[in-house]
Amino acid sequence: MKVTVAPSSGFCRGVSNAVDTAMRIDPHGTYILGELIHNPVVTEQIARRGIRTVDDIGEVPDGATLILRSHGAGKAVYEECNVRNIRIVDCTCPFVKRTQNIVREYSEEGRQIAVIGERKHPEVAGICGWCDGDSIVLDGEDDPQIRLLQGKNAVVVVQTTYSEQKFEKIIKNIKKVCGKTVEIFKTICYTTNKRQSEAAELSEKCDAMLVIGGLNSSNTNKLYDICREHCKNVFRLASADEFDVDKIKKFKNVGIVSGASTPHTQTQEVLFKMENNTEVKATNEMENVVAQMDNGQSKLKKGQLVTAIISSASDEGVAVLLPFFKKEILLDKDEIECEEYKKEDFAGKIGDEIEVMVVSPANPVKLSQKIIAQMKEEEGKIEAISNGEEFDVTCTGFNKGGLTASMGTYSVFVPAKEIRMGYVKELDKYVGKKLRLKALEIKKSDRKKEIIASQRVILEEEKAARDQAKAEKEAEFFANVHVGDVVEGKVERVTNFGAFVSVNGFDCLAHISDLSWSGVKNVTDVLEIGKKYEFKVLKVDEENKKVSIGYKQLQPQPWDLVADKYAEGDVVHGKVVRIVPFGAFVEIENGVDGLVHVSQISHEWLENPTSVLTIGEEIDAKILVLDPANKKMTLSIKALLPEPEVTKVRPRREGEDKGERKNRKPRQSRDNRDEDEFREWSEGGLGGASIAEMLQNKN
Repeated sequence: MKVTVAPSSGFCRGVSNAVDTAMRIDPHGTYILGELIHNPVVTEQIARRGIRTVDDIGEVPDGATLILRSHGAGKAVYEECNVRNIRIVDCTCPFVKRTQNIVREYSEEGRQIAVIGERKHPEVAGICGWCDGDSIVLDGEDDPQIRLLQGKNAVVVVQTTYSEQKFEKIIKNIKKVCGKTVEIFKTICYTTNKRQSEAAELSEKCDAMLVIGGLNSSNTNKLYDICREHCKNVFRLASADEFDVDKIKKFKNVGIVSGASTPHTQTQEVLFKMENNTEVKATNEMENVVAQMDNGQSKLKKGQLVTAIISSASDEGVAVLLPFFKKEILLDKDEIECEEYKKEDFAGKIGDEIEVMVVSPANPVKLSQKIIAQMKEEEGKIEAISNGEEFDVTCTGFNKGGLTASMGTYSVFVPAKEIRMGYVKELDKYVGKKLRLKALEIKKSDRKKEIIASQRVILEEEKAARDQAKAEKEAEFFANVHVGDVVEGKVERVTNFGAFVSVNGFDCLAHISDLSWSGVKNVTDVLEIGKKYEFKVLKVDEENKKVSIGYKQLQPQPWDLVADKYAEGDVVHGKVVRIVPFGAFVEIENGVDGLVHVSQISHEWLENPTSVLTIGEEIDAKILVLDPANKKMTLSIKALLPEPEVTKVRPRREGEDKGERKNRKPRQSRDNRDEDEFREWSEGGLGGASIAEMLQNKN
């Protein structure tokens, strides 16, 4: 018997991508909207992984992961997922996606959309779901709805797996009804065309045809219909279990085709049965498959998950059987997921199924169970990272563009501009340092897994958070602080012009001039760093975020206590701090000065006080006048000195007459005297001018 297998049999690219995704993704919290492919064997394998298949998106919990199959889905599904924070893993076939885009674009323009295909097929339902208005579904050349297109500016698309022959017949009738007013897009997948062409050519040459695939698979049923048009003996098989070898023994040439949702493994199972029960001669298309049936390596790929059956246990590990392998494969004990391997623990598990990963597909085949757990843990972490979770790595190197690192099986790259806020010149300084990162992009393929990440976004987020917190704190602070308030603050730091005081976490300035009534040269003469004091709010400038506070304003002024300490007639001790032509100022205590008028320094006439007193000299004096309200204190030194002897008046000389006295130089008018010579002699020798008045007269 000669057996020929159509070259395009088995999974198409879209289905293969969907199945691979379902077999690799973390099953926890993952759902599939509708049957992934129309193949019960594959559907059951996916279900065993813990992935649930639902018919309505309402069955999917908020925040879950949803796989969209290769048939696609309508726009409403995407919108609901977005609202409910459901993560979409989109496995829509690229050809289906193209059809959806055509429908969306022309529907938005107000065109009438017509879809050629099976009304109940999920792909057709998904395509119609991208129409803004009503769409028309046509399934057959005599479909009465074709008349609804008459006179309308219509656009026609077709289900990607639809029969090309049926499509041509429907289009012919549409053109008869609508003429040139309809625009037609032939959106049948090229692999569907090729698969159908191969089925037609092969069925014409063969005595019998086997069509393998799920009974509810639309594209497989179309292949069956095509084969029946050219061959009398066509057998429809959902799986190898339905295959009866005796029915084809009498045929010399047998052809095999399989649908786009049929895995190669099912075709191989049929070939196994044929090989074991008949004399089969493989054609060129299947020579490689038949030749490798003993080891099954034609279907193994690195990283592939495979369900294996435990056949025996030894000290080295457990032997397992893989689908289509006639020989056992050793699963090394170091690759088994268990705390401590003991062969006796697995003796009772012979015949059990376990999931293993292909580490090496050939020479020899290497499997691992332990790595699956590691990969699941890693993929779980990658899932969290893709959702914005922060992660950290240690920088291991750099290149011209940025920093490099790794996390498990993923490489990590941080572009130079994403390292921090600002330009980074010396990248080598980051090698060996830990980086806090968030993912910008995650790239995953069979050849490469990479995370493009940023540390800058974290720093910017933290800065924004700090700024926001600071702004809120400042707003609260300024809403509750007013001029005149008494507040408690901690001295944080001092400068030569004042102290910065923390009041409820906000820096306020206590200027050095507001620390003491008597004035100080150093802030630390009054305030101690780290200590708390009470202050009075002097000024609030919310616009410029400034608050001025004072310490001395809460302290009594020296003159306020003078009346309790001193009285007129008291003798006080002080220090000469300033000398002016009309007298000397004596500091009695910090902030309290008294004036010794030049007339009260000595019993003798003094041209200038400096002839008797010097700055810094300590003296005793008597309080003559005390006026605390006006901050005036008049002192006398001479009041404490003994009275001088009385000097007799000189008698007039003989011959001296009035005329001679008239020849003397006249005394200078008081009004013409230099202001610096200002003196006030009053009864008792008391100076009646205050310090302020003296200074005003001086100026």
